[in-house]
Amino acid sequence: MIKEQSVTTTLNIWKTSRNLFLKYFQNYTLEQLNTIPEGFSNNLIWNIGHVIVAQQGLVYKSSGLDAYVSDELFDLYKPGTKPTGNTSHEEVDELKGLLISMITITETDLATGRFKNYNERMTGTGFFLASLEDALQFNNYHEGLHLGFMMNIEKFV
Repeated sequence: MIKEQSVTTTLNIWKTSRNLFLKYFQNYTLEQLNTIPEGFSNNLIWNIGHVIVAQQGLVYKSSGLDAYVSDELFDLYKPGTKPTGNTSHEEVDELKGLLISMITITETDLATGRFKNYNERMTGTGFFLASLEDALQFNNYHEGLHLGFMMNIEKFV
């Protein structure tokens, strides 16, 4: 069973993290968001898209539920991918909307008991996730890693 206070804290951390990602849309042009600096394999916008779809995989798909992102978007940003071209203004707008809307949707789904099961899994980085609570906490760790990557990338764009 999920501990309510623990989940509240986890969600508050997630909200802060997502608001930090949101600032990249305010502070960088489309060209800068799409720039892959020399020595890097991705860019700012890919990292944002990746954290969005990774959360959907960790929390929703691993719970046996459909993701709220399209299969096409999921396939563009899922683990193991890298940018294949420039992201358009339209896709940037979609990612910007999903970045924050997924918080409200996930909170609602948690509050209404939508999550019934969680399929245990090992992450690509070797973390064993036995429960939805584990997935929510790991998601914050994962997003922190990508925020760090972005802080490195922004030095070169």
